[in-house]
Amino acid sequence: MKKLFITLAVILAATFAANAQRYCVIDTKYILESIPEYKEAQTKLDAIAEQWQKEVDARFQEIDKMYKAYQAEEVMLTEELKQKREDEIIEKEKEAKELQRKRFGYEGDLFKKREELIKPIQDKIYNAVQKLAASRMYDFVLDKSAGITVIFSDPKLDKSEDILRSLGVKK
Repeated sequence: MKKLFITLAVILAATFAANAQRYCVIDTKYILESIPEYKEAQTKLDAIAEQWQKEVDARFQEIDKMYKAYQAEEVMLTEELKQKREDEIIEKEKEAKELQRKRFGYEGDLFKKREELIKPIQDKIYNAVQKLAASRMYDFVLDKSAGITVIFSDPKLDKSEDILRSLGVKK
């Protein structure tokens, strides 16, 4: 009887603890897309990425031209000249791949530029979410646009508009 009473007490306590947790849902993608600063930053990033991509593409086109010229002249070249041309092409290709990695690779120039332009906006959102959670005593704030899967959420729990209002964004 004592075991049954203890088990029942533990189940009741767990049920009350689970019900006592408060949470809300936000959509950071929606919040970001509603902030004009983010749109400007994204436009700048897109323009920079396009410019850098053209630069990389130009390098690869130059390599392609070098290779086609080499193929056309290959039969007339001595072994020494063939090797020299092949080495030049390989070196240019390495340089182009290095430029591509430097611009677009992990922690490359685009990554750093994105962090420079977008991180301050994300920090503002994070601070607004923290203030909302503290003021309304939420235990959890779930982001339905991120990697977690929220199959259904009651629209009353979505506090994205509250975050936008606290950031001063009018919709």
